[in-house]
Amino acid sequence: MSRTHADPDAVTIAETGVGKFQVEVLAGGATFLADEPVEAGGLNSGPNPYDLLASALGACTSMTLRLYAGRKDWPLTRTTVRVLHTRTPQGRDRFAREITLEGPLSDDQRRRLIEIAERCPVHKTLENGSDIITVLASPPDLSARERSGVGHLAAMTEACKD
Repeated sequence: MSRTHADPDAVTIAETGVGKFQVEVLAGGATFLADEPVEAGGLNSGPNPYDLLASALGACTSMTLRLYAGRKDWPLTRTTVRVLHTRTPQGRDRFAREITLEGPLSDDQRRRLIEIAERCPVHKTLENGSDIITVLASPPDLSARERSGVGHLAAMTEACKD
């Protein structure tokens, strides 16, 4: 995948030709691999798609908490978010999110930060569901791309409003 053809408003994924499932992901100027575990026929050379989805939830949660605590000048020194993904017997996906807040925060501050975590943009996206539009595309004409609209920072800022 060539960085010169990267669309700044999209995440681009292309097969690498290595292994059965390995793909290269170009997102936010970073490039990394995604894959399946060996037992699923992959090379285990990167996170699988559900790991990436759980990572998005955890990263957004941590970033949103950092933004809110910073605006309030609260003594949050570090967040750690652990996300587990499972599928219920009814076929519904479940994400369990464990949040560790470090620093000399009051009980009220901790409670408020957990409330803010419930409002992080990726949490809201997963909770509300999304529309997915799929089209067959030719090689991209980057001069005619559609803008993504509201960015992640704007959505986090909205989530942190009191």
